[in-house]
Amino acid sequence: MDKPQSFPGSRGEHALQQTFGTSKRAENFYNRQMLGRLNTAMRAFIEQQEMLFIATADTHGECDCSFRAGLPGFVRVVDEKRLLFPEYRGNGVLASLGNISENAQIGLMFLDFFKNTIGLHVNGRATIVENADLAQIPGLPPAALRDAAGGRQAERWVLVEVEEAYIHCSKHIPLLAKQEKTIEWGTDDARLKGGNFFDVQTNDENRC
Repeated sequence: MDKPQSFPGSRGEHALQQTFGTSKRAENFYNRQMLGRLNTAMRAFIEQQEMLFIATADTHGECDCSFRAGLPGFVRVVDEKRLLFPEYRGNGVLASLGNISENAQIGLMFLDFFKNTIGLHVNGRATIVENADLAQIPGLPPAALRDAAGGRQAERWVLVEVEEAYIHCSKHIPLLAKQEKTIEWGTDDARLKGGNFFDVQTNDENRC
């Protein structure tokens, strides 16, 4: 029997749950672990994180997974239904923002490798916000307008309207230890950015 439209998840995952016999386990997860908002514990967790993985797709379904990082608090929680993360200077490709401009759906993954080895999924709809427009976001505290990334300035921001939030279990998340690393922010020096680590800067006939 098909699940009601109000039940979380896609028709595809519901169909496969029935095919592989995991429906009861999945329903237990939906009912006990998934919210349509960020509760107090989720908001506190996000405000402690230093990294974020984001997934976007264009109107054709071509997808991209990317990485964002900053000091703790670089992702701002506006309220239980909204969060905001900065877009810093990068390689200029703007793959994630390009996808968002076509298709607002976004998936966020916060992973804590250093303390609790736990993860948080946040899915929702994204909007690109320019710095000049930040003050127009209702409920955004004035302190959130200050940059919290070691002196880097955000070129713009992404506002996410939360639709789903749920845990990623601890079992396979490694516990890591931080080490000091010297970083040259804002450089275009290929050597300082990793050089030709993947051997791409050649006359490769198979490149895109």
